[in-house]
Amino acid sequence: MRFVEVRRLHKQFDPPKGTVAVDDLSFGIEQGEIYSLLGPNGAGKTTTISILSCLLRPTGGEATVAGASITGDPAAVKRALGVVPQELALYPDLTARENLAFWGKMYGLRGQQLDTRVDEVLALIDLSDRQKDRLESFSGGMKRRVNIGAALLHKPRVLFLDEPTVGIDPQSRRAILDGIKDLNRAGTTILYTTHYMEEAQELSNRIAIMDHGKMIAEGTHEELVRSVGEEATVTLSVDRDLDRSLAIWCSVEGVTSAEAQDDRARLLVGDANAVVPRLFETANREGIRITGVNVAEPNLETVFLALTGRALRD
Repeated sequence: MRFVEVRRLHKQFDPPKGTVAVDDLSFGIEQGEIYSLLGPNGAGKTTTISILSCLLRPTGGEATVAGASITGDPAAVKRALGVVPQELALYPDLTARENLAFWGKMYGLRGQQLDTRVDEVLALIDLSDRQKDRLESFSGGMKRRVNIGAALLHKPRVLFLDEPTVGIDPQSRRAILDGIKDLNRAGTTILYTTHYMEEAQELSNRIAIMDHGKMIAEGTHEELVRSVGEEATVTLSVDRDLDRSLAIWCSVEGVTSAEAQDDRARLLVGDANAVVPRLFETANREGIRITGVNVAEPNLETVFLALTGRALRD
């Protein structure tokens, strides 16, 4: 059995006619792995995290965390688990240390053990020098780091992070991503939700793409890209005769398809480094002036677009 095992999970609010937020979802996470749920807002990621955290009861299906059932033994699940919710679970009028001490007591820590663990977590989130400052004086990124620290106080074996970098500055985002990788190297199994494909790509051993409550693809980044073909997208702007340009470029070696999109030519090519010079040579020979060019190598956005017909952030 995998360290986190999800089997045909289903959640419908106000059945039988209410919204289905999670629809027959199955996946597994190996111990020591970073596994990402990637999808747009409304895909069902937060509902999935809430069910696995024993905050919501599923309408159907089952899941285990560290061998404990979310429905049969939720107390054991919670002992193994640290959860970083999307919304901050902190008190702005308390200091960073007071917030961590409060949550440490909620986990059953007391006395010297509590003080020592708060010191360790403050160092881990790089806020020891600001520990006596109230949260209301912190930036959004610093508050996020305290939020993560609160979930680490009891040394969880599994950490769930629900879009922890939303709405923060790039420097804080970098610090959080680096901190997540450090936690994983220390042995923590991590389930990470995001709608930022670059985060999923950087962090994850494996990625599940969700949309409308369903899993539509799963695998490593390389496997997902291969599943829809490894073609690059070349987008070209021309000064005139777009239809004629498309007809000409269709015959260029290495171009597999060409279509008009928003007054530009969108081409799928097998090897952009080889094909783009040919496109310019052909345009020059035919008297076509290229006014703009963009090359996008295949990535998770390409996968999502190919599978759903829309951009990841739609």
